[in-house]
Amino acid sequence: MAVNEGLTKGARGAPANSDVLTQAALERLPAGAIIANDLGRILTTNARAGELLLRTPASLRKALLADLVLDEDRPLLPARNILPPTTTASTTLRFESLSGPLPMLVSWSPVLFADQDAFLLLMLPAHELVDEIAGLRNDETRWKYALDSALEGVWDHDFETGNLFYSTTWKRLRGLPDDAEVDGSLETWIQNVHPDDHAHVRAAIERQDSGEAVFNTFEYRERHADGHWVWIESRGASVAYWPDGRPSRIIGTDTDITARKEAEARLEEVSRRLRLALGVSKIGVFDFNLDAQRDDWDERMFEIYGLDPSDGPPSSESWENTLHPDDRDKVIARTNEGIASGKPYSNAFRIVRPDGTIRHIRSNAATYIDHLGTRKLIGANWDVTEDIALQEDLRQAQASAEARNRELELARIRIEYNALHDYLTDLPNRRYLDQMLAENVAVNAILHIDLDRFKQINDTLGHQAGDAMLTHAAAILRAHARHDDFIARIGGDEFVILCRRGRNLPQLSELAERIVHAFRRPIPYEGQLCRLGASIGIAWKGHDDFDAKQLLMNADIALYRAKSLGRDRVEAFSEQIQTQILTAKRIGDDIRQAIEEGQFTVYYQPQFDARSLEITGVEALVRWNHPERGVLAPFHFLKIAEEINVLPAIDRKVVELAYADFQSWRRSGFAIPKISVNMSSPRLRDPGLIADLRDLQIAPGVLSFELLESIFLDDPEDEIAETISALGALGIEVEIDDFGTGHASIIGLLNLNPARLKIDRALVGPITESPKQAKLVRAIIDIGHSLNIEVVGEGVETWEHAAMLRDLGCDVLQGYALARPMDRLELERRLRRGWKPVFGTEDK
Repeated sequence: MAVNEGLTKGARGAPANSDVLTQAALERLPAGAIIANDLGRILTTNARAGELLLRTPASLRKALLADLVLDEDRPLLPARNILPPTTTASTTLRFESLSGPLPMLVSWSPVLFADQDAFLLLMLPAHELVDEIAGLRNDETRWKYALDSALEGVWDHDFETGNLFYSTTWKRLRGLPDDAEVDGSLETWIQNVHPDDHAHVRAAIERQDSGEAVFNTFEYRERHADGHWVWIESRGASVAYWPDGRPSRIIGTDTDITARKEAEARLEEVSRRLRLALGVSKIGVFDFNLDAQRDDWDERMFEIYGLDPSDGPPSSESWENTLHPDDRDKVIARTNEGIASGKPYSNAFRIVRPDGTIRHIRSNAATYIDHLGTRKLIGANWDVTEDIALQEDLRQAQASAEARNRELELARIRIEYNALHDYLTDLPNRRYLDQMLAENVAVNAILHIDLDRFKQINDTLGHQAGDAMLTHAAAILRAHARHDDFIARIGGDEFVILCRRGRNLPQLSELAERIVHAFRRPIPYEGQLCRLGASIGIAWKGHDDFDAKQLLMNADIALYRAKSLGRDRVEAFSEQIQTQILTAKRIGDDIRQAIEEGQFTVYYQPQFDARSLEITGVEALVRWNHPERGVLAPFHFLKIAEEINVLPAIDRKVVELAYADFQSWRRSGFAIPKISVNMSSPRLRDPGLIADLRDLQIAPGVLSFELLESIFLDDPEDEIAETISALGALGIEVEIDDFGTGHASIIGLLNLNPARLKIDRALVGPITESPKQAKLVRAIIDIGHSLNIEVVGEGVETWEHAAMLRDLGCDVLQGYALARPMDRLELERRLRRGWKPVFGTEDK
């Protein structure tokens, strides 16, 4: 675009000459001219730019150039500070217009304007290029100018000379090298045309080749050199003809319109959504030609005004007659004022429809100039009659509403308060605490309190008793905390104290101990004394840069430690505690891996007839064959296994291994009558327990499960009765382990009807020194025998214990004095040599 050559003298690095860049010089240019600063803000334009963009020069000044260009073409605009002095660049840009995208051929150069760095942008309509080429048929100078200026692919088919010319841009558009040889024959070229476009492309070419069309335009898809499809808009003009009227020379341009096609698809989708939105919102749209005084209404406008669309939109006078007489003058004046100002405006008025009904209308409108330079008014109407009626009702209710405002405000305050406070204790709740933590308030320390024995009270005495305990707990915490401490109930029986003022760790520990001591006092409730307790975890900020959220996590860790050490105590967070918990997590991970890799094995402790010392069975005891630490007893891992909920898997493995060994012993002729296996509460609740046992096809009477008597207190009988019954149906007996230290009742024994009960070692140990303890054991034995239950004495550490238990009537003995737990190979080795304990001889 050579017209800007004389206007770039003021480019960077050249002497500034304000006369060259005057407005008068811009106005003399045949092309549209825009000067913008390096931020893209328009400094000035000529009138031609306004004509091309269908805007006034005044409206273009100070606008952003990027706002005038389609979104997809904005990356083509000159970027800030990238043009070196005297550099000129050019491309094709599509500008926004009310009539649609306007493709322009543009070039820009750096200039100085008003003593600041800027760039000059010159533009011409793209569609004028083909016409210009057709008019410059054989003029070589003008032809060269067209080739140099064109931003589109130029082609020239001179059938008289046989010369087929394709410009560099034409080749680049298709991904071809600049020096590529092009076979322009129809049959060769059309092989790259999309199959779906063959028919209409051939038809278009045939119309032009026959002379039917002097100027021909068509769109199609052509395969790019890298394999993808590009949309091409081809424009061709016949500039010379054979004597028979057929064109002898056709010149044209090809434009890559892929982006435009994609934009059109997106535009169609947006338009579809807009149509749906207008339909749903019931907004009527009008477009009024101010010059021709002609209106265009959509269907919704006719519905709003109650008019017949077949009669066409009303004239200006007819529309004015639809206005309510009381509103007419004001509406007309407002409309005229808005049109005169050229600014968007709104209106609110009433109309009288042909059937006499009055409707309230809201209207927004704005003037614009279309691509033909026609002044138009576009706007929207919507019927707000129901809204007005509602507003009227609201106005009539305003008097009473104002009287209720204070009440509503109080209600709002109550709602907000209730949303952040516990309804029972009136303490802040977890939501309030989270809000405090999110605001990262200044917190010196956090105490996390968990009530002990609360569940027992709640379950035995009812929820009302539980609520009374929680209210009592809140009162204790309020009595011991400072006035600026933040106390919250964050769970069922969990509380938190945020200490805001500086206190050291000894002071915090003293506060926590006082709280724990206060909770130890019995609480009278309906004639009974309830005993709560409290475990407290302390997290102190100290010199560490912990935020409030981290402090809460640390307090939770300390509380976990306190509860794991027996509850009713205080623990302060430390790195050692954190390390211990992390160690427990590591052990938990190792346990999971051990289950997967089969590291758990079974040891066996024989059980003997109290009188004959013959083997009556073996108890299967789980051991962990740790790859680094060796064989580990259950106290090393069972507690953590229970916490991570893998006890059922371990119990399942022990049963499988023990029964496999038992079958092997039977095949080898070893006289072991039966095996017993400890069964945890989680495994007893496992829905897959019975199915797993059926799969093992265990022979009836050879396997018994040892259950802790605490299981029968924790679970109502009807919750486990089905499982116990199913075990009996499989021929698996039930034993009560550690009897005498739990809470099993005589009624529970009758209902369960176990095959055996094992007297806890804590009761067996003192019998050699305490006659009272011996009488207690004798009573347990008598109870068992009276119910036809075999009694096992475990923890037999000495032969004196064995003799006393025998004399007290105990049926079976088990303990270190007779035999220690041993692995399968050791047990089989002893059985092969007919081993049997000898009275008074220590087992080695």
